[in-house]
Amino acid sequence: MDATAQADLVRSGEVTPRELVEGSIERIEALNGELNAVIHPLFEKALAAEPADGPFRGVPFLVKDLMCHTAGDPMHEGMAFLRDAGWIEPEDTWLARRFREAGFVSLGKTNTPELGILPTTEPAAHGATRNPWDTTRSSGGSSGGSAAAVAAGLVPIAHANDGGGSIRMPASCCGLVGLKPSRGRVSLAPEFGDFMSGLVTELVVSRSVRDAAAVLEWVSDPPPGEPYVAPARERHYTEEVGADPGRLRIGLLTRPPGGELEAHPDCVAAAEEAGRLLESLGHSVQIAFPDALDDEKYIPNFLVRWTGGVAYNPAYWERRTGREIGPDDVEPLTWALAEQGRAHSAADYLAAMEFAQDVTRRSAEWWAGGFDLLLTPTMAVPPTVLGAYDAPPDNPVLPIVTAIPAAVFTAGFNTTGQPAISLPLQVSDEGLPIGVQLVAAYGREDVLIRIASQVEQAQPWAERRPPVFAAAA
Repeated sequence: MDATAQADLVRSGEVTPRELVEGSIERIEALNGELNAVIHPLFEKALAAEPADGPFRGVPFLVKDLMCHTAGDPMHEGMAFLRDAGWIEPEDTWLARRFREAGFVSLGKTNTPELGILPTTEPAAHGATRNPWDTTRSSGGSSGGSAAAVAAGLVPIAHANDGGGSIRMPASCCGLVGLKPSRGRVSLAPEFGDFMSGLVTELVVSRSVRDAAAVLEWVSDPPPGEPYVAPARERHYTEEVGADPGRLRIGLLTRPPGGELEAHPDCVAAAEEAGRLLESLGHSVQIAFPDALDDEKYIPNFLVRWTGGVAYNPAYWERRTGREIGPDDVEPLTWALAEQGRAHSAADYLAAMEFAQDVTRRSAEWWAGGFDLLLTPTMAVPPTVLGAYDAPPDNPVLPIVTAIPAAVFTAGFNTTGQPAISLPLQVSDEGLPIGVQLVAAYGREDVLIRIASQVEQAQPWAERRPPVFAAAA
């Protein structure tokens, strides 16, 4: 069952919150040794909790071990530095508090690559998370621990966040729904505001569109003083589920932006098949996309902002812990990217931001010119084998080059701030999930939810089960 169905069982009195929690604990204990998705079990705390009377009262949940601080719990962000320090967070973030108020019961924290940098979850600090569809494959990143746990049925839904595709890529790798909200829709308070120069947003990975819509409804009420404010919704997101999307004009892009890469045939085929499905539902689909996505200056400017954010992270943790962080305290990739970030001047950063804002305006013109959605593969490659992002000692930044095909379709919409969703519409001949991405204009999560709900009804995925899957307890 998805989270909505489990919450309905609690409301009807058919099960108690404790029964749901105990069932999830049994499933985690049975399968986590094979998957390595949950790195900080919090079972005693979960069993002792009295869940709030929110829309998801008593539903088992997991929190990604990155950014979303939960009071009294470990917080490592994939870093051996924090693991060895035994770091415990004293307070909830705004989002963690909203998850509690929704009635979710957190059973633990999920694995993530160090500081969420890579599109695979293989941190040196906690080891690799394995994909339940094929345990030799990556579950994606940086929300790979959460995605593996939901896909394997350990919990029905889990927290995730996204700075370049980190909700959508794991959703694609693990056969889930991954909705990235518009910039400013979900608050990063109180610790962060313009974190990673506005690239990052938070939500969940889920089994159903209705779960993503219901969680977004609950957390899309940011506190005052936010650096970005997304356009107000016209009605509740839960009302968009099952609503008629009308006849939409959809652009199709299967060639990776920039023209430097070729997409894997399975990924191209998944998007093309999704286009045919959308046409069968009455929508207009044509090859078209914003020219701004092809700008050759995009990746260099993105990396100025990204490496600046990587450089910020060790400095942030030095302030929090009162300890200096050196090259031996983080993975070689992290240190190399931080060094690059420190080498950029303030003028370099402002120039990169000006370029990003120009790309955002040019992209927005395409949607304003008559298109409702852009359809792409979520990733240009299927789930990679574990170890594919390993780097030789003499080239610590090689994993970032390796990561480009994974994020080439997703990262641009962290720059523009637009909402995007990955849907699990295809499975390759190898039995691997292949996601497709739909992107709407800024602030139009309502359009995404309506079309995703229509597609989910037309081509359901709820009954698909990976080889590693927990039977109901």
